[in-house]
Amino acid sequence: MKIKRVEPIAVSLPMLKPMKMAGVEIRTADNLLVRLETDSGHVGWGEAASAPTMTGETVEGMTAAARCIAPAVEGLAATDIAGFATAMKRAIYGNAAAKSAVEMALHDALGRAAGTPVYQLLGGKHRDRVPVLWLLGTGSADGDVAEARDKMAAGFVAYKIKVGVDDPLRDAERTRRICDVLGAGHLISADANQGWSVEQAIAYVQAVADTRLDFFEQPVMGDDLAGMAKVAAASRVPIGFDEGAHGIADIERHHAMKAASGISLKTIKLGGLRPVMEAGVLCERLGMKINLACKIAESGIATAGVLHLAAALPSVDWGVSLSSQYLADDVVRTPLPIVKGHAQVPAGAGLGFEVDESKVRRYALKL
Repeated sequence: MKIKRVEPIAVSLPMLKPMKMAGVEIRTADNLLVRLETDSGHVGWGEAASAPTMTGETVEGMTAAARCIAPAVEGLAATDIAGFATAMKRAIYGNAAAKSAVEMALHDALGRAAGTPVYQLLGGKHRDRVPVLWLLGTGSADGDVAEARDKMAAGFVAYKIKVGVDDPLRDAERTRRICDVLGAGHLISADANQGWSVEQAIAYVQAVADTRLDFFEQPVMGDDLAGMAKVAAASRVPIGFDEGAHGIADIERHHAMKAASGISLKTIKLGGLRPVMEAGVLCERLGMKINLACKIAESGIATAGVLHLAAALPSVDWGVSLSSQYLADDVVRTPLPIVKGHAQVPAGAGLGFEVDESKVRRYALKL
């Protein structure tokens, strides 16, 4: 079985409402979809969100990179995953997000051809149901508190508060209010998305030291490991990193410098499903916690990919962040349900969904 065709498709998907994060407000999901077809007639899909401040890639750039990758992998044996990865590496430097979408599509096609779920291709299943983190980033404390109450009533047990958008002490007060509303028995985290200086981040962690916050993600710029280490040393709350993670070496450096206790793993940063698995195994060996995440906002395609990783990884102690629930419309025929705050790992062949190609074409961008 050989790879017959790789087709990159840029899309702009509507969101239910804008999502406020440090330095940006996301109103539409501008993502790359990849349709990979084998000469046996099996079709696989992959997806990657554009994240210029995280990966340096725009949807236009990802599309161009995937077009560069396509001729390098077309004609290869679909089962030669190592050769496939080498061909992508030789075709273009960097561009981890674009490569992750192509690599995800390959695994989906392989699973469909073999009649097996992708998690089996990744080493097997440790769990088939995971709690889903709900993002709290309405733009106001009252809005976040009200949404936290609603989602708690709906059965959600894991939350991520978007901070770094305001003065640290005001964000700390908002965090405190949310933690008080949620109470015990919930996983509660905060994410500054590189929004603060070291001094601001330390002010925040000191102000929330007596709350139920379980971890605080990426308080300062991703390349400031010394700053991360200072915040970690000053904090009772465990520190995680996200934008600072682009490969195995970054994990090792953060661990060696005591700059973080855990990490947010994303396919778009590491280049695909298998690199995330490799990173997860390393984190398990180093004793680092894992948050597994989609980027805001990916469709049911990427959601399925993350759920298969959630099944296969040794642990996901810091929860799983999905993002298709923030979309007003999805390109999969049956969006993956979240029931009482939990998601079931798809059990069908490949990634376990069916794409509505008419919707893909409806939301496609002309690039």
